[in-house]
Amino acid sequence: MWSGTPLFPEAASTMAARVDALYFFLIGITAFFSILIAGSIVVFAIKFKRRAPDEVGSRIHGGFWLEIAWSVIPLIICMVIFVWGASVFFAMSRPPAESMNIYVVGKQWMWKFQHLDGQREINELHVPVGRPVKMIMTSEDVIHDFSVPAFRVKADVIPGRYSHIWFEATKAGTYQLYCAEYCGTKHSGMIGKVVVMEPNDYQQWLGGAAGEASLAGAGEKLFADLACNTCHREEGQGRGPLLKDLFGKTVELEGGPSVHVDEAYLRESILTPSAKVVKGFQPIMPTFQGLISEEGLLQVIEYVKSLKTPVPASAAPAGEHAPASAH
Repeated sequence: MWSGTPLFPEAASTMAARVDALYFFLIGITAFFSILIAGSIVVFAIKFKRRAPDEVGSRIHGGFWLEIAWSVIPLIICMVIFVWGASVFFAMSRPPAESMNIYVVGKQWMWKFQHLDGQREINELHVPVGRPVKMIMTSEDVIHDFSVPAFRVKADVIPGRYSHIWFEATKAGTYQLYCAEYCGTKHSGMIGKVVVMEPNDYQQWLGGAAGEASLAGAGEKLFADLACNTCHREEGQGRGPLLKDLFGKTVELEGGPSVHVDEAYLRESILTPSAKVVKGFQPIMPTFQGLISEEGLLQVIEYVKSLKTPVPASAAPAGEHAPASAH
């Protein structure tokens, strides 16, 4: 809508229409009450102006229904905004299960992307049209903010943790990517573009990077180079927990609590392994802080996510395929 006006960028994702509808509703409510209040002030100022120097206005006592109206009507409007906004928020924060994962690292002053197939990009991201894309994001230095106005998506990229955002592009084309959080002297130059391609064109683009190791493959090599496989052994007899089928589970920790194994937990376990020790194991794992980059962390995490027991074709329900090794 009104793509020629800078205030209204092109809507090019499945969430854009929902965000715009809520936005225009808020503008409409604001405009209506602004005009109502301003108009009432003008009308009452003219209608009830003092017509004689000694004229005194009459006192008005009460107005039960008026007070009920100006209490209940704003409450209803606020609840509509709250419920509507919450529904959009939850939809934007819950990516579909079939989403394609792409890792993002923000760094002064560039965006670095890693695809699961191994392709790497800087300040340019290629995605297919019509497929949900989940961005798993972190920062190497300060807080950044990943923002693509045409998709109506925006989320902080925070050092030391992972944040998520997802979108599904509906139109092929090139769209601007911005850092929407002041991050230093060259903040305005931390821009990029998202290239949305037709599925066939995207597959050809993926094929152009043939020969690169997948993200999980690079993580497997790094896992061996750091000698992680000496403790996390495949047969489960090592000094560290068995990693196969670990991702996505809930594990018990020493001291009683439990934790859900996700990207954030794996990252913490690599950098500060003594923070949350799995029950039955000793806190003997050394920290890899300073020995592994953010890209390396993503590679190892994706490798751990890929360690899944294959599901036999006969075990899958009719009409379904066995799940991929990593989601």
